[in-house]
Amino acid sequence: MVDIDYPSADGPLPGYLAIPDGAGPWPGVVVLQDALGLTADLKRITDRFAAHGYLALAPALYRRGGARIRCVVSTFRSLAAGAGPAVDAILAARDHLAAEPRGTGKVGSVGFCLGGGFCLQLAPRGVFDAAAPNYGMDPWNEPDLTRSCPMVASYGSRDLMLRGAAPRVEADLAAGEVPHDVKEYPGVGHGFMNDWGYPPVVQFVERIAGLSYSQSEAEDAWTRILAFFDDHLKG
Repeated sequence: MVDIDYPSADGPLPGYLAIPDGAGPWPGVVVLQDALGLTADLKRITDRFAAHGYLALAPALYRRGGARIRCVVSTFRSLAAGAGPAVDAILAARDHLAAEPRGTGKVGSVGFCLGGGFCLQLAPRGVFDAAAPNYGMDPWNEPDLTRSCPMVASYGSRDLMLRGAAPRVEADLAAGEVPHDVKEYPGVGHGFMNDWGYPPVVQFVERIAGLSYSQSEAEDAWTRILAFFDDHLKG
């Protein structure tokens, strides 16, 4: 599990790579950050994919040089436009895993919040073999999910930012006869899979805002994601 620079058309880009034990080959997973960036939580998630037999790479979308605020603004603009530096970084990460000698050539994407939005945005473009958006932000440039790659998606019913997102995603995937598993968990909100490890006072604020980690729902989502990826990336 190491911080790396991976190649792109615009030069090396930073990321975090987690490698399974053993000799491989393994399918790849691009792990896409939430709005907080490449946190310790996201690195734990990336490590967990590696422990399950995936070559996992998390691009650091906020570390492309220059002031951090400019990187953040640029990343959100890329989501809105479906193009730009962040999309280029994600596709370069995908290409890096697809060309990895230790890889099988198959690559999926998984994302949280902002990263889930990128999963939705890129799913119809034929670049990923499976996608797992978790409470993915609605891309302003809404993609045509009837042409999506296979998708496993997770939402919380108390997510005030994404009301109605789960049934919309489900309907689009069903209309396109795309293999899918979409689930909305009752009683949890945005960010229920992210354990940011904040102190108790911040956790209290998170709970009030409906943003807190919920272990039982998170583990159920993990079970679904890994089973779905095993079918579509390892199968």
